[in-house]
Amino acid sequence: DALHGTDVFGTSLVLAKAVEKAGFDLVVCGMASTDGSMGVLPALLAERLGVPQVTLLSEVSVGGGVVRGRRDGDAASEQLEAQLPAVVSVTDQSGEARYPSFKGIMAAKKKPVESWDLEDLGVEAGEVGLEGAWSRVEEAAARPARTAGTIVTDEGEGGRQVAEFLAGQKFI
Repeated sequence: DALHGTDVFGTSLVLAKAVEKAGFDLVVCGMASTDGSMGVLPALLAERLGVPQVTLLSEVSVGGGVVRGRRDGDAASEQLEAQLPAVVSVTDQSGEARYPSFKGIMAAKKKPVESWDLEDLGVEAGEVGLEGAWSRVEEAAARPARTAGTIVTDEGEGGRQVAEFLAGQKFI
């Protein structure tokens, strides 16, 4: 409940404290979330942890104390690397998901799950949640219903009618 309304800055704080407490060599993040779609959490997390970040990777490999990856852009691909410990984010092109077997699922159910609250992580309640959010949504309204469009039946004048409509809307 104390995290309700937390923005990406508060989320990065809580995750960084949890990762530090658990210990890590490599933190793997997705490229965006379904809540804010900001894509900045890996960078904020790396900054809070004081480790390098390598983001938007479509391929990842780890070996010899280094994480390596390929970032694909519109015009070129880059080969990147960073010393561990590090934070990486991967794109949806980074590989197919591996699904656990039934045996793996049953074994996972027997594993203990440790839960930490803000106090366990050393986070003050005022640093997160709505109170600690650096940004907030002041107002939200549902989109208005779509109105019916204009149907142009082409009987020789369709092109002119479309052009007049576009010009009237100041699209051309």
